[in-house]
Order: sequence, then C-alpha cells, then structure tokens
Amino acid sequence: MKKYERAISLVLVAGASLTALFFIVKQNMEAAILAMTIMFTFTNFFRSRTFKEKGHEKEAKWMQKMSMIFAVLSIIVLFVIVTG
Repeated sequence: MKKYERAISLVLVAGASLTALFFIVKQNMEAAILAMTIMFTFTNFFRSRTFKEKGHEKEAKWMQKMSMIFAVLSIIVLFVIVTG
C-alpha cells in the first residue's frame, strides 16, 4: 500500500471511529451503529488490500467478502434510520 493510501485509510477509519464515539456520547445509537458498520467496511477493505499485496490470497478474499457484508449492512442500517 502506498504512503498516501495509508493516510487515506487512516483518515477514513479514524473519522468513522470518532463519529461513532460522538454518537455514542450523544446517545444516538442508530447513528453510532451506522458509523461502526462503515468503519468495519473501511477496515476490512483496506485489510484485504494489504493481505493481497503480501500474497495472502485466501485471507484477502475473506476480508473482501467481509467488507461487502458490512457495506450491505451499512446500507440496511441507513435505510432503517431513514424510514424509521
């Protein structure tokens, strides 16, 4: 992973984490869960790229699938928040 890609991944994961923490403090659990699922999506996505670069194809595929699952869950949580 290139230097700027690491910086982008750090900013995205840290931003989602801080957003989740903010909403937990504000006691808005729906928004906190949305931020956490987005954080897990970013984390697993960047972890899959790192595994792939290191030659761990099996682990990279697993992390990519987990990233997709959390992306779908993020959309579902957003839908529940908007319609709820």
